Amino acid sequence: MRSSLRCVARNKAYVLMTICQIIGAGFSLFSKAAIAKGMNPFVFIVYRQAFAVVSLCPFAFFDRKHDETLSFNILCKIFLVSLFGLTLAANLFCASLNYVSATLAAAFTNIIPAVTFILAVLFRVESVSIKEMYGKAKIMGTILSICGAIVFGLVKGPPIVSSSNDQNGSHNSFTAPHSKGDQIKGVFLMLASNVTMALWFILQGFVVKKYPAKLRFTAIQCLCCCMQTAVLAVILERDPSAWKLGWNINLLAVAYCGVIVTAISYWFTLMVIEEKGAVFPTLFTPLALILTAVFSAFVWQETLHWGSIGGMILLVSGLYAVLWGKNKESKKERRSNETENTRRQSKEDNNNDTTTMDIPTQNEPMSSMVPSTR
Repeated sequence: MRSSLRCVARNKAYVLMTICQIIGAGFSLFSKAAIAKGMNPFVFIVYRQAFAVVSLCPFAFFDRKHDETLSFNILCKIFLVSLFGLTLAANLFCASLNYVSATLAAAFTNIIPAVTFILAVLFRVESVSIKEMYGKAKIMGTILSICGAIVFGLVKGPPIVSSSNDQNGSHNSFTAPHSKGDQIKGVFLMLASNVTMALWFILQGFVVKKYPAKLRFTAIQCLCCCMQTAVLAVILERDPSAWKLGWNINLLAVAYCGVIVTAISYWFTLMVIEEKGAVFPTLFTPLALILTAVFSAFVWQETLHWGSIGGMILLVSGLYAVLWGKNKESKKERRSNETENTRRQSKEDNNNDTTTMDIPTQNEPMSSMVPSTR
């Protein structure tokens, strides 16, 4: 039992990100279900972030492990990170669900690792060595992930199992087909959401180094996003009835996405970013795609095609290629740091030996320590 716990502790980042992707699969499904039932996307985000703030505030208030002072400068940075990352990404994502399926939305989120990797290199928070094998693996893995997402979204092929909706020729509000124009519009909205989400990963890494109180940081981000989206929702949605919540899928969706997805998942992501960097969390997004496709097929009776299977294989191959490269790079950096520390310690020991003066013993006269003037 103890050995299992030690193994989990050593691989905490991998465990946390796997949990986040399981949670993320539910996010795509519940979000699509609520919006397909007619809930306004902006209102959905306001309620989602409000649930997140309410669930996080008690833990953030009693978090005495980090008592860092929240300066006005840090608060402004958190506000801007929430605006250009979290708020824009969430609103664009939910808006795109009006035009694409949940599985297609999950597929296109797999360009986030590639965009994050590019932005991280541009911001000089991530390095890539083309001469090393692990550098080539990271590049090839990113390309495979992008190709897998494209294949998944564009190459259908024959269905694996025809759903009852296909056989009867009927569709529910969740699986209703979209026109070509709607799909193009949804893809562009999804791409814009992914770029802002990648930017959010990068910007968070800068701010969390200056304000490491992760629970409070997450709670403040959710509060900022709630206020920012509320202003946008009031401007765009003038119907008061759109803000009503009943005992239906809408309430379940905002509660799940607010408490489980936003509060818990974002907190886990922050811990992983602090430990592994901004690129590492994005490498697990293909797992959410696989889970979303499986759940959509069984729960919502969405048809799964052989082309989707091929895209999944490419995505998973790219994921493990990048993870392998990242692991090899981390081991090399760790060995390099250990060698540098050993060399530095050895140099300091040598300096101490050369500067140490011999102290005469009681039987040795002081004159023997003085050089002769003859």
